[in-house]
Amino acid sequence: MFSHVMVGSNDIERSKSFYNAVLATLGAGEPMVDVKEDGTTRLFYIHNGNIFSVSQPIDGQSATVANGATIGFACSSPEQVKEFHDVAVDNGATSIEDPPGPRDSTMGQMHLSYVRDPDGHKLCAMYRPG
Repeated sequence: MFSHVMVGSNDIERSKSFYNAVLATLGAGEPMVDVKEDGTTRLFYIHNGNIFSVSQPIDGQSATVANGATIGFACSSPEQVKEFHDVAVDNGATSIEDPPGPRDSTMGQMHLSYVRDPDGHKLCAMYRPG
């Protein structure tokens, strides 16, 4: 359904350092870096057929956070959910909501963790057993 997800950053080098560490927990490598003629920089993390991008806003304005938005990352185990969370916090994220762990929902049990990246974007790591 989606071709990619992109978030804005006010400090692209800080974001690169953060996402290099955090997305490595999912097996993603270094991003493809695209620098436009005006100097605007974008990072493209391509992994398992998915693209997660981080960009300086092309309109020259400050990057802002989308209220109510969450970007979810699929994990392969409960341990990976916790590792994603812990690496994110160690690299400048803020842990939010409940601690990493199982949650019961109408869609069955899931293992979740939530953080806000250094620019304030809400990220979720999720593992759905079976």
